[in-house]
Amino acid sequence: MNTYKLTLLALLAALAVVGRSFFAFLPNVQPVTALIIICGFLLGPMAALTLALLTTFLSNMLLGMGIWTIWQVVSWAMIGVMSGWLGKYFGQIPIYAIALFAVFSGYLYGFIISLTTYSIAGKFWPYYLAGLPFDTYHAIGNAVFIILLYPIVSHFFKKYANNRFNLQNAN
Repeated sequence: MNTYKLTLLALLAALAVVGRSFFAFLPNVQPVTALIIICGFLLGPMAALTLALLTTFLSNMLLGMGIWTIWQVVSWAMIGVMSGWLGKYFGQIPIYAIALFAVFSGYLYGFIISLTTYSIAGKFWPYYLAGLPFDTYHAIGNAVFIILLYPIVSHFFKKYANNRFNLQNAN
């Protein structure tokens, strides 16, 4: 990774941590998943994985660490890698398709987090079904954040794409 890409990841991590802290009063509505998806689409799977690790660790330093931190890393890393692969293999994807993927990711995140309870209490389905409304908040929040943030972030990342293309052609 070059310095410019690391700077972009640091800025996205800071935005995600501040956004997660700012929206802590709303249950399961925060921009972290959307930013990881955007990062995956625009910067690739490894950048999204790095952002997932950074964001989870840094935001949980503020909001509280626990056994759920491991599952948050796993779920956000999976979502980031999947979005990175989608961006890598399909190239330009319409924003409505990214928003649909963000909705799916909200439910996937909730499913993986629900595995925490199964690993501790041995009960999965009651916990998962009780959490579906919160997963729905997360899914809808993801779609809204994608619609709001994707045009802005992609505009700023065009400079990175242009720099990367110019550097590859110069070598």
